[in-house]
Amino acid sequence: MRDYSRRGIYRSRHGAIFGVCRGVAEHFDFSVFWVRTIAVILLIFSGILPALIVYLLAALIMKPAPAIPLASAAEQEFYDRYTSSRHEAAQRLKRRYENLEQRIRRMEDVVTTREYDWESRLSR
Repeated sequence: MRDYSRRGIYRSRHGAIFGVCRGVAEHFDFSVFWVRTIAVILLIFSGILPALIVYLLAALIMKPAPAIPLASAAEQEFYDRYTSSRHEAAQRLKRRYENLEQRIRRMEDVVTTREYDWESRLSR
């Protein structure tokens, strides 16, 4: 079985600060200690502000790791689509909610009609 969670680089949900270093370490199969050590060395030699800006940009650009490991390409596609466009995902959920609400209203209309009331009384 192919490991689809290794396809992209993600921020780890178990990292210290935003999970960037742990995410990079997991993606490249390095020790988290060495990735953090390299990050601190870059922080010292490049200056605090440039390294901090790069780190924050990486935290903004990298998607968070899936909470549940992805088992198939379809799950990977769904996760990527959701994380890349949360607005579209919210719109899909809103449409689904509106469709369910319409179905419930139609069922309520059937149940609350006078004919339904008479049919239920006569079928006893």
